Amino acid sequence: MKSIKIGILQQHNVTSKEDNLRRLHDGIIELANRGAELIVLQELHNTLYFCQVEDVSNFDLAEPIPGPSTSFFGQIAKEAGVVIVCSLFERRAPGLYHNTAVVIERDGSIAGCYRKMHIPDDPAYYEKFYFTPGDLGFQPISTSVGRLGVLVCWDQWYPEAARLMALSGADLLIYPTAIGYESSDSKEEQERQREAWTTVQRGHAVANGLPVVAVNRVGYEPDPSGQTGGITFWGSSFVAGPQGELLYRASRDEEAQAIIDIDLGRSEQVRRWWPFLRDRRIDRYSDILRRYID
Repeated sequence: MKSIKIGILQQHNVTSKEDNLRRLHDGIIELANRGAELIVLQELHNTLYFCQVEDVSNFDLAEPIPGPSTSFFGQIAKEAGVVIVCSLFERRAPGLYHNTAVVIERDGSIAGCYRKMHIPDDPAYYEKFYFTPGDLGFQPISTSVGRLGVLVCWDQWYPEAARLMALSGADLLIYPTAIGYESSDSKEEQERQREAWTTVQRGHAVANGLPVVAVNRVGYEPDPSGQTGGITFWGSSFVAGPQGELLYRASRDEEAQAIIDIDLGRSEQVRRWWPFLRDRRIDRYSDILRRYID
């Protein structure tokens, strides 16, 4: 395995989809010109985070895959010669929608898709109203830069998802994300949440001996209904190595563009030191398939 240069774009989204796409285009080109080989974007990056409200008109934001966005990012990938992980609101069929990550190969083709499996339903995160749980399983997507274990946001709290990607041969774990603070939470509670989010994903890196890349939104987005104080997305996009070591962490309140070198070959050595996959007691784990053990 080789070292790769991973570019991340942590962006503050605005009402104008055209402006969001223009800035994504410019950021991807800039990172590619600086040597990035793989560029990861945040969750649902084309628009504001529309899941703060339950509004059937928001389904008009969805699009097919392939579709306009895969064509748009495919052209950029081909122009820049990079692999791109993007995140789209997929219209699969009338009344059937998914939160879908799409990996675009450097020739502009679609290397593969992942449909978000774990769907939250919390105040200001009404995703169950919009998204059907994914049905593509936890399968890495093969690309020219490696096998990408792409998951999405709420998936990042579940060790089972990370483990299954690792067992299926992922070279790294990637999480496009949209998560932030609710305005009524205290500063202390906000910091606990942000650190818990970072810690659990670093744990996935350690437990599986794989690098982790998490790219979050940043900035404030109001609640269109006015029922809450809106969401301040906490940024803090980061890259961790296979022992959980932080290789990069972005600002919590500013946009960020960064390139991080990752040695994919290091995972082999870490797994030799810490052979967690060897010592798993797969003969004793059947209860993990139960909702709860009474």
